[in-house]
Amino acid sequence: MRKKMMFIFNPFAGKAQIKNKLIDILDIFTKNDFEITIYPTQRGEDAMELIRDLPEGIYELVVCSGGDGTLDQVVTGMMKRQEKIPIGYIPTGSTNDFANSLKIPKNIVKAAEVTVGNDYFLSDIGSFNHDNFVYIAAFGIFTDVSYQTKQEVKNILGHAAYILEGVKRLSSIRSYQLKIECNGEIIEDEFIFGMVTNSISVGGFKNMTGKNVLLDDGLFEAAFIKKPNNPIELQEIIATLLIEDLNSQYICSYKTNRVVFSSEEAIPWTLDGEFGGEHKEAVIINNKQALSIKVDLEQKLLIQQHNEKENNCTDTSL
Repeated sequence: MRKKMMFIFNPFAGKAQIKNKLIDILDIFTKNDFEITIYPTQRGEDAMELIRDLPEGIYELVVCSGGDGTLDQVVTGMMKRQEKIPIGYIPTGSTNDFANSLKIPKNIVKAAEVTVGNDYFLSDIGSFNHDNFVYIAAFGIFTDVSYQTKQEVKNILGHAAYILEGVKRLSSIRSYQLKIECNGEIIEDEFIFGMVTNSISVGGFKNMTGKNVLLDDGLFEAAFIKKPNNPIELQEIIATLLIEDLNSQYICSYKTNRVVFSSEEAIPWTLDGEFGGEHKEAVIINNKQALSIKVDLEQKLLIQQHNEKENNCTDTSL
């Protein structure tokens, strides 16, 4: 009997390039003995609802194609299920941060071949109150750019669109008075930005999440930028970000498996680049190695070697 696959794709992600490769993708799936159910996304949360409500014991693989937002919806739906089905990912979005972290091929056909392979990576998945995210939960400056930037602009400019939109906002930076509980420490201050991540890159920029990043260690990389008091401090913060270095007196950074935020006002959050609602309180928890993501065997071995190297470095530092 043929194996059953649910294939979900966002037909408008990136430059809608998947439309020209659908026949090639389906041919790869069929030749690998899959019976395919195909679903092009229609609205914001239909991918999440579809995966959440899939009958148990039927599908052996879920493959999704789109940007980080599409993957976020599929992962969120999967985390709401008792039966966790392996996920294959064909990245076709503007930045594809998570795919870059796992070295999933940018070439659509090669990525499709990876999804039907036998190798997978057990990835950490974040919980945000009653929601989930794959690689980033964030608030503050720039974070509304991804869901307020028109799809047409993203398609043309890629991740540069986020920068162009963000630059417009530097003259009107908003800050939030927050209480942050992390690693037994309590911080109370005004912040203009915060991110809790499980990724090597954010917005297409590598090293923004810090060094020694592992995607399966049960730990997030968290960073919070304090409100600058004058233009000179603001320029110093910007310079620090441009050189992708979180070592600054204005930036609090941590490795942690749990962060709790509280504020007197509701703060808008983004989860994997999509609007995550406004919250006065947020509890963010790392679910270690929660889901299986299909990866290339060579890249899996490289990830394992990297993890061993980082663990050795950590042991040495201790």
